Amino acid sequence: MKTLPSFRLFEPFEWMLAGRYLRSRREEAFISVIAGFSFLGIMLGVATLIIVMAVMNGFRGQLLDKILGINGHVVVQPIDTPFTDYTEVARRIAEVKGVRLAMPFVEGQVLASGPSGAFGTLVRGVTAMDLENIPLIAGTLRQGTLDGFDSGTGIAIGVRLAQNLGVAVGDRVTLVSPKGTVTALGTTPRVKAYEVSSIYEIGMSEYDSTFVFMPIEEAQRYFSLDGVASAIDVFLDDPDMVGGLRDSIGTAAGRPNVSPTGDSATSPSFPRSRWSAT
Repeated sequence: MKTLPSFRLFEPFEWMLAGRYLRSRREEAFISVIAGFSFLGIMLGVATLIIVMAVMNGFRGQLLDKILGINGHVVVQPIDTPFTDYTEVARRIAEVKGVRLAMPFVEGQVLASGPSGAFGTLVRGVTAMDLENIPLIAGTLRQGTLDGFDSGTGIAIGVRLAQNLGVAVGDRVTLVSPKGTVTALGTTPRVKAYEVSSIYEIGMSEYDSTFVFMPIEEAQRYFSLDGVASAIDVFLDDPDMVGGLRDSIGTAAGRPNVSPTGDSATSPSFPRSRWSAT
């Protein structure tokens, strides 16, 4: 096997050339001082550039891990018709190369109240399997567990929300939705209490104090959306490939696609359906 030649960072010629200009003769001492300050300035400039680039790359990594770690890189949602075939659509999207997870969910805004007060939250109904595939939730549990999440009516909340409400695992949180039952006297808010089954800590106060996760079937019952999903969150292996995979995801959904600019396509198979992948 042929051995590749080895190279040192600086060869003797480079050292000799640098020393020639850094160690000037006595009658040229002023020039040596200028060369020394120039060398120091270049060294500080390069060091600053390296530090700034490292900080920005780290910030980008945290941005992708935290913000995009809980929200899908692509969201597929219906526009005209109810999302009743979400299970089959999610299965087809998950088969697209580059897609890591296709997660159907039910979402709605509610008022969560506990012993210490009431706060506006965002309820997201998902399956236990999909929730376990989100490392920012399954890997950051501080109390409780996700075992039996699908079969029960417990909810998973953030540590900041638990502190604000004054609850722990085993306590009950009352959720109030303004979209309740319509009666002759008006709309009655929907009120129901749920037991806290687990508490997570993502590390971002906006998420730890806002998101409430519950079983998707229970969320469908609570929001009166039996057999219907709000949308599908699509997580990709590489978030930078969103533009290249958007059309493939729309095709795999098996429905007409609406571009982010609002241009929609039509299909003879589904004349009343329009879909968006954003």
